[in-house]
Amino acid sequence: MNKIRQALNSSAQMRWFALFLISGLTFATYWFQDFYGGLKPLMESGMGFTSEEFGRLIGATTIANMAGMIIIGGIILDKWGIRFAGLLFGVIAAIGGALSAMASTGFFGYEHQTMLTVMIVGRICFGVGLEVTCVVVTRTIVKWFKGYELALAMAINMGLGRLGSALGIAVAPDLSVNSVSPAIVFAATLIGIAIIMFIVYLIFDVKLDRQEEGVINESETKEEFKFSDILKLIQNSSFIYITLLCTVFYAAVFPFIQYAADLFVNKFGFSSTLPEGAGSITLFGSTTLGTVSIYIGLFVFALSFTLIPAQVKSRSIKRIIILVIVALFVAFIYALKDTFAVWLKNGPKTTSLIPLGTILFTPIFGNYVDKKRKAASLMILGSILLVFSHISLAMFQNVFMGYLGLFCLGIAFSLVPAAMWPSVAKIVPESRLGTAYAIMFTIQNWGLGLFFWGIGAVLDLTNRDKLTAIRAGEETYDYTIPVLMLVVCGVISVFISCKLKNRLIEDKN
Repeated sequence: MNKIRQALNSSAQMRWFALFLISGLTFATYWFQDFYGGLKPLMESGMGFTSEEFGRLIGATTIANMAGMIIIGGIILDKWGIRFAGLLFGVIAAIGGALSAMASTGFFGYEHQTMLTVMIVGRICFGVGLEVTCVVVTRTIVKWFKGYELALAMAINMGLGRLGSALGIAVAPDLSVNSVSPAIVFAATLIGIAIIMFIVYLIFDVKLDRQEEGVINESETKEEFKFSDILKLIQNSSFIYITLLCTVFYAAVFPFIQYAADLFVNKFGFSSTLPEGAGSITLFGSTTLGTVSIYIGLFVFALSFTLIPAQVKSRSIKRIIILVIVALFVAFIYALKDTFAVWLKNGPKTTSLIPLGTILFTPIFGNYVDKKRKAASLMILGSILLVFSHISLAMFQNVFMGYLGLFCLGIAFSLVPAAMWPSVAKIVPESRLGTAYAIMFTIQNWGLGLFFWGIGAVLDLTNRDKLTAIRAGEETYDYTIPVLMLVVCGVISVFISCKLKNRLIEDKN
């Protein structure tokens, strides 16, 4: 079989070119998933959205997945393969993006309810495609990199996704000077470009399959989804605990990220858009390209810290490499200190550091779990940090506590996933892993949907006496109660993590 595959995926250049083509889907869908987080104030002032309507819109991605679309998508992927599933769900996501973009420009009319309804329909369509395309990309990476640089390829792909999230949050306000529609159109266009890249990739995928035609590798046969597996999983108490932890923890993180920029604007007086010319770097005559270049630089450093030393066996050389990277990073930060000083007073730019930070921290904590086997303890620590983070942001008016809370949230956001996902593979038989992840993602979407919408609804409810003044720019939102809701999620996460640790200890005995 290795001889047959020599022509394509044994070539390093072809493997990395294939990764580039398919990672466009990861980058674009992560961008579209999170970019609204930087636009909430502008959507309220420019489109007349309430916080509840904003929450309803961003939460619409979860509706189809609550009904089991991830499971259905997995079955389609198993039965008809990467090419069919990738195109089908990628196009559905692109259609959702296009509907949202068209509605924001007034294509269906400028009546508020019409715009909101069509944008929600578009968001639902996008949600149908989102999760399955991510699975398609992961399966494709395995297809091309198994036996080669698989872990490195997956790390880079996930890093590109987080970069998409960070850039979406940070750049969207810069694209929306007089209207939010340019940012929505741009985000939708990225998905369209990603679909074109995936279609180009399919040419090489067909060639690879033809080279492998007639070759049977028993180790690569896969078991399809069976409904009987669900009954076996729900009898596994460790799996139940980890599923509940996944749901409660992510409900306190992902929805918050969508509101964090607005919280910093309202609570600490941060800007929602950068003052013209302030903290900007121009590249090819464009300040937006200048901003993107800085984020790409941070992305490269984040990957360098974790990936380059891992490729070196000599400890002394590894230390030298780390020192060089640190020195270059310090020089990079110092050269841009004035820009970062302005950015750290801007809500979207500050919030965008959360997904960017996970590129650095998640591989570090994942490596620690592999070596020390302390997954449950790290989940407890991450959950405690989640509680501290939200208490800092809810109860204190000091901006330093706000930064500290955001930093701890980034650590928690890296700690728990790095410990949680490998643990699933240890408590669930390999033959039922696909089913386990599908169930976890489905239940997780119930938690996400509730809090995406719930934070906005509670925000309007607790500020109902001053909503008119807020929309007139005379008052600011009080985020205390909505964020304290997330503290409760953190406390529940700590409790579940402790129960999970005890359960895992019992399983060992």
